[in-house]
Amino acid sequence: MADAKEIELETTPTDGIACLSWSPADANHLLVGSWDSSLRLYDTQANQQRAKFDHKAAVLGACFSPSPNTIFSGGLDTWLRMWDLQTEECRVLSSHSRPISSILYLTESNLIATGSWDSTVALHDPRAGQPQISSFEQPERVYHMDAVGNTIVVAMGGRKINIYDVRKMEKPMQERDSSLRFMTRALACMPTGEGFSIASIEGRIAVEYFDTSPAAQAKKYAFKCHRQAVDGNDHVWPVNSLAFHPVHHTFASAGSDGVVSIWDHTAKKRLRQYPKYHNAVNAVSFNKTGTKLAVGVSYGWDKGQEGARQPENGRVSVFVREVGDEVKPKAKA
Repeated sequence: MADAKEIELETTPTDGIACLSWSPADANHLLVGSWDSSLRLYDTQANQQRAKFDHKAAVLGACFSPSPNTIFSGGLDTWLRMWDLQTEECRVLSSHSRPISSILYLTESNLIATGSWDSTVALHDPRAGQPQISSFEQPERVYHMDAVGNTIVVAMGGRKINIYDVRKMEKPMQERDSSLRFMTRALACMPTGEGFSIASIEGRIAVEYFDTSPAAQAKKYAFKCHRQAVDGNDHVWPVNSLAFHPVHHTFASAGSDGVVSIWDHTAKKRLRQYPKYHNAVNAVSFNKTGTKLAVGVSYGWDKGQEGARQPENGRVSVFVREVGDEVKPKAKA
C-alpha cells in the first residue's frame, strides 16, 4: 500500500519496468518503458496516462528532449525512435545491430547518445537529415550510460568503464575497471560533475571521482547495501538503479529486495530507508525539481522461472513519492 506521501499510478504496464525518465520541462510528466513493448507517458499530478507508444519489443531506454513535445526511445528491437507528442507520429532515426540499452539527451551539444549490446556508443543529431553522426567501438557490451555536462560515463560488461568528453569521442578520456568485483547493474553521475556512483549485482555501491589526482582518488569508496538476514543467512540482493537528487546531490538506490534507500555519499551515511515495496524495485528517478521520486516495481527474475509463476509476482506498479527533508544531506558539524 502506498502511504500518504505516495500515489500508485493507474494503467501501468503489463510486464516488468525497464526504465523511468522525467521531463526536463514539466515536473509532473514521466516516461515509463516496459518489457511489455510499450512506452507510456503519465501526468503524475493528475494520475493519468497521457499517451502509449507501442514498440516491437521491450523498451529499455527513453528520454525527453528539452522540448516537452519530443521524446526518444529504444530497446530490444534495435531502433532509435523519435516521437512527436502532439501528433503521436514516429520517426526512426537510426539503429544498432543489437539492442539499445541506454539513451541520453546531451543538453550541452543537443545530441542523442545511445549505448548498445553491439559494443558501440553512437551519437545522433535529430535535426539532421542523416541523424546518426558517428559510432564508437567499445571493448564490451554497453549496459548503462549517464552524462553530466560534456562528460559521458559508459559502463560495460567485464566491469569496464569508459569516460568520454562528448567533444572528443575518438578516444576515452579515461579507461577504468569497476572497483566492484561483480557485474555493473546501475550507474549515475553526480550533478556537481565531480564523479559518479555505480552498483553491482552483489549488493554494493561504489562512489568514484573523475579527477585522477591522488587526493581525489583517495576519496573514493565502496559499501555494502541491500542485504538482509534470512533464516540466519545473509541474503544479498542486486542494486538495480541509482538516481542523484538534482538539488541536494544525495542519491537513491533501489534493489531487488524491494527497498529504496537515500544516501549522503559525502557523509557516508544512509539518510532514509522507505517502507519495503511488494516486489523488486527495478528503477528510480527524481523529477527536475527534486520534489518527486518515481519508483518502478515489478518481478525482477531473481527467483527464476518458478518465481515468475507466483500470482503475486504478476503485479506491476509505478509509485510517485513526494520527497522532503529526508533527501537533504547531513549538516556538517
